[in-house]
Amino acid sequence: MNAPARTLQEDRAAATRARILEVAEALFRSMGYQKTAVADIARELGMSPANVYRFFASKSAINEAITDRLLGGITAELEALADGPGSAGERLRAMLRLLHARHLALFFDQKRMHDMVSAAMSEHWGVIAVFISRIEAAMARVVADGVARGEFSPRDPDLTARLLKQGTLCWTHPALISESLAKRVQDEAQLAEELEQMLGLLIQGLKADS
Repeated sequence: MNAPARTLQEDRAAATRARILEVAEALFRSMGYQKTAVADIARELGMSPANVYRFFASKSAINEAITDRLLGGITAELEALADGPGSAGERLRAMLRLLHARHLALFFDQKRMHDMVSAAMSEHWGVIAVFISRIEAAMARVVADGVARGEFSPRDPDLTARLLKQGTLCWTHPALISESLAKRVQDEAQLAEELEQMLGLLIQGLKADS
């Protein structure tokens, strides 16, 4: 097969994969990811389940690809904040507020997608490891910049990023957010207020003059 023909075939395959994910995501949003079968996706596309399996080895592979698309948008926003203007402390606050807000919105506005992301995190899907790695890397860059500017005291940026993530987990993990709200342990306003208090403590502890 010559190069132009191979490129055309690859483009068609990529377009088909994208279309499968579009349809699957729409079904996940209306039916839930657990209730959606590959047969349902194939029916909507007017193709056989066997044809869907030519592009995705399993239903789990489709689940992961859609989760990756969903979390990829959040990651891009966080990385833009990390590499944007402002002090290191302001950027860390903005990043963790955004992570909280996006997962809170999933709980209230996209419950079925929230269920999938919660499962992905609880069951340690591969896509989650990539998501966490990129978040920690972005936060580590901000910490390193804060140290270089003299805003933060000298410290290991990678370790600090992991500790910041762990220290704010109950505000940024979708399952923990939903558990707190479902049990009425805290309401949305109280969650936001307590996140601000925790961010104040954490970022104060990073400062060079603390």
